[in-house]
Amino acid sequence: MLPRRILSAPRECALLRASVRRHIYTAPSKSALNNSLGRNAFHSSNRKLEQETTSPDAGKPAIQQGKLESSRGKRTSRSPAGKTSLRRAAVEAQISKDVRRLPVSPDIPSPEPKVVTAYAVAERFDIAKVMEILLAKGYEPDPLETGLYPQVVHIQVPLDSIRRTTSLASSDLSSDEVGDVFVFPSGTVVSWSLPETFASYLATTVLLPAAENPHIERMETEDLDYIEDPQRDNSFMKGDVIILGTNPVPEEQKTQDIRHPNRTTVDTVLTKIAFSSGLARSTKLAVLESLLLNYFDSTRNIPTQLSKGSRLPYTRSFILRKTGQLLSLRAQLNLYSELTDSLPDIFWDSRHELGLEGNYDQVGKALDVGIRIKVLNEKMDYAQEIASVLRERLSETHGLRLEWTIILLIAVEVCFEVLRLWKERKQELAAMKENRENITDGNTLSS
Repeated sequence: MLPRRILSAPRECALLRASVRRHIYTAPSKSALNNSLGRNAFHSSNRKLEQETTSPDAGKPAIQQGKLESSRGKRTSRSPAGKTSLRRAAVEAQISKDVRRLPVSPDIPSPEPKVVTAYAVAERFDIAKVMEILLAKGYEPDPLETGLYPQVVHIQVPLDSIRRTTSLASSDLSSDEVGDVFVFPSGTVVSWSLPETFASYLATTVLLPAAENPHIERMETEDLDYIEDPQRDNSFMKGDVIILGTNPVPEEQKTQDIRHPNRTTVDTVLTKIAFSSGLARSTKLAVLESLLLNYFDSTRNIPTQLSKGSRLPYTRSFILRKTGQLLSLRAQLNLYSELTDSLPDIFWDSRHELGLEGNYDQVGKALDVGIRIKVLNEKMDYAQEIASVLRERLSETHGLRLEWTIILLIAVEVCFEVLRLWKERKQELAAMKENRENITDGNTLSS
């Protein structure tokens, strides 16, 4: 009985699939569909079919969900500032997941994700020159009087002014919003809610005179998505998405703060600075990773040549240059920057309730900054071993050259000594011959 049941199972499955397919394609009406298979049998990506099978009471959420889907469609059409990666796909999936979890209500519009982008264009920025350039362009540095100069330079750019000076469509930019730009001394520019073309032009062209050792041709960019939530008074990261709380403070707290009556905007800017500092740190680290990758490309053949026992065709200047490049990379990572610091000096005097240290750490964890620094140092240790082998080879070659020089000098000295001995022996033989001849002549005369 059991074997017969097993043998007939495929035939029953085929009949069941045919029955389901017949009910799907020959369903005469919505009621027939609901009565035969139910709503769960039609769980698919067909939005129109889901709307047909949804009850009238759930009509409004379905419409609102359609709006969210359209907003996500606009989101995915944006070309990212940085190179495409698996993390970008994860960001898109996280955005869709977060938006679906937001409360769908016809009275509360769903927040639209925006972009924050970091550009690493130079080794350092002369902040004083940055201030001069921005003032000459008509921007007002530190408009909210945060007092964080010279650790960072902050300007606000009205999006309406960008529309008037560029060829962007009027529907792309809001008329009453402003974008924020933060310039850090580490050679990094971070823009919030600004078009990519404008932010890139500002970082690579406008601020170029203030850059020290610029590297525009190998500029690194990195972006994150953020959502402004007016119902929250705190900010945090969820996956790779920044949730920026913009809930206004109570009126009694506004009256107590005389210096900053609009405390909500100031706190929001400070929070953006914290996230921007973490993103700038990651972008600066990407520059060092790219430099180290180029370093490995230039020394890739050295282990192979050593394993074959062949002679290394590298000059003294090449070895010294590679050693200097490696020392410069290690110094930029561990000495001349705040990449390895747990908290930058800019946040030491910040208010504890803002949680800026936590925002800075959240960006570092989301972008794996700590792990990347550890891996980068380990790779530099390996590169240091290669440089040590090159230096040992250089010392060995130099010592071998000195040994051969000494041997040659000794050989020359031996030759001169042999020549001197030969001349002395020749003179002795000549003197002995002359004495013998004199004795012979004397005997002849005496006889």
